[in-house]
Amino acid sequence: MDVATGPGLVAQDAATITDAANIIGLDMSAGMLGQCRDKLPIQVVLADAQALPVAPVSMDMLSMGYALRHMHDLRATFAGYLDVLKPGGHVLILEVGRGDNRLVQRLLRFYLGQMVPLLSGVAASQDSMRHMAYYWDTIEVRVPPARILDTMQSVGFSKVRKHTSFGVFHAYMAERPL
Repeated sequence: MDVATGPGLVAQDAATITDAANIIGLDMSAGMLGQCRDKLPIQVVLADAQALPVAPVSMDMLSMGYALRHMHDLRATFAGYLDVLKPGGHVLILEVGRGDNRLVQRLLRFYLGQMVPLLSGVAASQDSMRHMAYYWDTIEVRVPPARILDTMQSVGFSKVRKHTSFGVFHAYMAERPL
């Protein structure tokens, strides 16, 4: 299950390692699910990422790409994710954080605020610029990595760890104990 799947970018990568028929994309935006469905032949579910409408102990893996900072109750969200995973199941949460290095932070702001809209061909779009400004503002108020790791462990995940690239791109990984 790819939670907060948006246009399906993480689900698309998942489809390179498993049959698309095995992937469920969940999002609370019908428009995003439509975009996802146009790209991938996966099942899509309109629902809130903080209240998964799936049976307990039913998922082998759960992913979430770049949406964690929108969750209101981190503990309840992670407990719900743990609940739906099968024993030995994995969770992968991707998130962008603030860089500790000022140069890295400036490069990230330039990349997300200027390059991404330009490369996507919508640099002139006011909607695109507002979206990137909103995205940047949510990065500014992101959940601190230590809190994410501590909360994952406190709800019962095992093998909780974080991999960071370029000082700002975080991958949080854990498993449901056997």
